[in-house]
Amino acid sequence: MPAYFYSSVGLQLGGKMKNGVKNLIGLIDSGVSILKHCTKQRLITQGQIHHAHFYKLGISSHKHIYVKLLIMYLDFRRSKEVDQLLKDLNGFDMIVYNCLISANVDWANIDNARKLFDEMPERNEVSWTALISGYLKYGRVDESMVLFRLNPFQNVYSWTAAISGLLSNGMHLRSMGLFLEMLRDGVMPNNVTFVSIVRACAETSDFALGVSVLGLIVKLGFEDDVAVCNSLITFSLRLGETEMARRIFEWMGTRDVISWTAILDMYVEMGDLQEARRVFDLMPEKNEVSWSAMISRYSQKGYSEEAIKLFRQMVENGISPNSSCLSSAINALGNLKALQSGKNIHAHVTKTGRSNDVFVSSSLIDLYGMCGNSKDGRVVFDTVQNKNVVCWNTMICAYSSNGQLEEAKKLFDHIPIRSIGSWNSMVSGYLGNEQYDKVFEIFNDMLLSGQTQDISTFSSVLCACANLTSLEKGKNLHGKTLKLGFQHDVFVGTALVDMYAKSGDIENSKQVFIKMQEKNEVTWTAMIKGLAENGFAKDSLELFQEMEKTTCIKPNELIFLAILFACSHCGLVNKGLHYFNSMETLYKIKPNKRHYTCVVDMLSRAGRVNDAEKLIMSMPCEPEVSAWAALLSGCKTYGEDEIAERTAAKIQKLAEKTSGGYVLLSNVYASARKWPEVEKTRKLMNEIGLKKNGGCSWIEIRNEFNLFYSQDETHTAFNDIYGVLKLLKSNMLVHFDHKVGISLPSN
Repeated sequence: MPAYFYSSVGLQLGGKMKNGVKNLIGLIDSGVSILKHCTKQRLITQGQIHHAHFYKLGISSHKHIYVKLLIMYLDFRRSKEVDQLLKDLNGFDMIVYNCLISANVDWANIDNARKLFDEMPERNEVSWTALISGYLKYGRVDESMVLFRLNPFQNVYSWTAAISGLLSNGMHLRSMGLFLEMLRDGVMPNNVTFVSIVRACAETSDFALGVSVLGLIVKLGFEDDVAVCNSLITFSLRLGETEMARRIFEWMGTRDVISWTAILDMYVEMGDLQEARRVFDLMPEKNEVSWSAMISRYSQKGYSEEAIKLFRQMVENGISPNSSCLSSAINALGNLKALQSGKNIHAHVTKTGRSNDVFVSSSLIDLYGMCGNSKDGRVVFDTVQNKNVVCWNTMICAYSSNGQLEEAKKLFDHIPIRSIGSWNSMVSGYLGNEQYDKVFEIFNDMLLSGQTQDISTFSSVLCACANLTSLEKGKNLHGKTLKLGFQHDVFVGTALVDMYAKSGDIENSKQVFIKMQEKNEVTWTAMIKGLAENGFAKDSLELFQEMEKTTCIKPNELIFLAILFACSHCGLVNKGLHYFNSMETLYKIKPNKRHYTCVVDMLSRAGRVNDAEKLIMSMPCEPEVSAWAALLSGCKTYGEDEIAERTAAKIQKLAEKTSGGYVLLSNVYASARKWPEVEKTRKLMNEIGLKKNGGCSWIEIRNEFNLFYSQDETHTAFNDIYGVLKLLKSNMLVHFDHKVGISLPSN
């Protein structure tokens, strides 16, 4: 209420006093309303002013005014004013005692409340219920039940207070038992009782009792009560009875924001965003929970632009976003790489004092990491006072995703408590940066620490095995997945299929694939690709046809690459061209450079060099160097010298910016034994300052990977290794040079 309201009421009260005693009731009512408003709106100063005004008017000692003043001062914990009011109390007053008991319960002074209760010469149902509820509120269940049994005022309010109190203490079965006892005693429930008991049925998943309670609700005429219907919707959803929840919602004559939000949550959890949005748009009133539910689900499902659009609409409507909503909006901006918009929200978070909210801050760190700005992410991380493990893990992921693995490892080493997510962040970080030896190092440390591994751990480490073709280590991991029961997980199964296929063990790859109960798009892709790359091209094509016939999975770009690869190595040119042409017309997939390269290779291998050249010249995108190399290889095989010259010129032109083209050209000349051209190409590379990336090889000894690079002297056993090589070289010179004319270099 505005300030002028109080002054005008004061004048009104003064005027009423002049009109005599007949207006006293109106005066008291106005005073009670003012004091109630001051208490509710936390306006203690105005309340004290009116107290003084009422004192002057001589009505401050009136019972109704007195009680409201006492409640106001108790609510603000003004002990001095409370003591003065109690001194003015003329004898015992049950209402005053009840107010004092309730206040002490609110202050957690339950023993003092009991002392006041015991001092009362007489008590009413409010006295008993207040103390019983107080004991239950602070977990003193046994004492509350003793009082409940002694309570002479056993009405619906006292029963409901006891049932609700037991429920809040997690004693769901005991609260249900008390409800049945209440019915046996002939006490009929009210709407609050029904809300509590329906919640108990939901917590215990007792569908049968819930249905019985529903019948009683209808029988007693509470089926139109909004709070009761809301509890029934929640009960239905908790037990997975979505159709029942929908029917309850539809029969409700009156719905509040809780009703709408509950049914909105139902569609959100079902993943039916279209229906959820329809409900959301129909809602007559939306609260922050409703907005947050839609925004977070849009963000989680990858509809980032829609999530941000809804977030802006929410702010424009004057709804202040909660922490969950802010986190979802920030995550959506991260997916969009919208750094500037993210900085704007960061500024808002700082301005509104939420910068220390660990969930919002973690989302900001993730945003900066996804936008390649881990430096600003670290600034946010350092400002969070009470960091949880999620915050630490997010910062580690931000460093890892930006290739800053040293910083990630330093942070990992200083984390107070490591969770499974902490370890997985490091594992995936090394995997994403192709440091496969480090993946196994961190995995071994994880095993030694006693940390249990999860599905994500095994998927990542198996992927490292696949890239290193470490079959033995992969088999050991397979054994661990069997022991832990992870072999049926689609992600672990797919990783095993890929690992065995890349390690050349196609039979085990097929066995894992066949035994998998669930297969997704990636699983089929891994198996089709594995068969093709291991020389089982016809099997690969048959599996592709089986996938089309028996599943709803649509082919993706990677599957078509595998199919074209298989057709190329099988000589199935017409079939390969059929699949290539059907990509865009039938499957709505636009071929990329790699698909064109596969087709060029397929045509070149089959001797259709002219067709390969025509295709490469008609490509809608810039051809890869590999495509020209495939064409050149075909020219060499089938003696197409004219096309070969044009192709070599193209490769040389493309090679001007990268070393890869020159290396490829040099290799082509070498395979044709054109050594002068090889020397010329290498010399040209040196003149323009291009260098070939060093090749890498590795061997695994005692579960440890040893990596070797050309002219690398960093290995710890460098001297021993090169000593053995010199000895071998010396023996080769002695035993074979005079027989085969080998001339080994002296360095």
